[in-house]
Amino acid sequence: MYQVTLVKSLIGRKPNQVKTAKALGLTKIGQTVVKEENEAIKGQIATIAHMVKVVKK
Repeated sequence: MYQVTLVKSLIGRKPNQVKTAKALGLTKIGQTVVKEENEAIKGQIATIAHMVKVVKK
């Protein structure tokens, strides 16, 4: 399980990064979601790694 928190704004980001964050359920700074650990989620996190904080549970 990954606990993913958005720490930087989506404003001014590339469209694919904004769509990836929204697909993970992240829309506001400070918002946290818990996701299963699989290859698809790892790829999404890698795409927006500079904007999120990830804690492995």
